[in-house]
Parts: sequence; C-alpha cells; structure tokens
Amino acid sequence: MSSGFSRRLTELRERRRISRKALAELCGLSKNAVARYERGERVPDIHTARALADFFQITLDELCGEK
Repeated sequence: MSSGFSRRLTELRERRRISRKALAELCGLSKNAVARYERGERVPDIHTARALADFFQITLDELCGEK
C-alpha cells in the first residue's frame, strides 16, 4: 500500500493546492504524519486512511492507487 498510497496522497493534495499543514488540520493529523505518509515512511491506520479518503471524496481503493 505504501508506494501507491504515498504517490496518490501527494498527487491529491497538490491537485487541491493545499499544504501538508492544511491537510493535517482538516483531517485531525499532524503535519509530520502527512509528510511521513507522502514519503512512504509510514502507513496510516484504517481510521486515518478513511478520514483522508473522505476528505478527498474517494474510496480507499482510489486512495491506495487502485482503480
């Protein structure tokens, strides 16, 4: 999940033109957590992944880079 997820999260955030800090605040995360997810250093738990998917209005599969 990490590789596709990290690329997809970065892509979605940049497409919305929001900062890591703004995304973190909107989803109840720290800026550092978002940065680690985007670098592929960490994988979010299911609740965090669901919050990110809900924010972007996509499915978990789409968030993970699956079509």
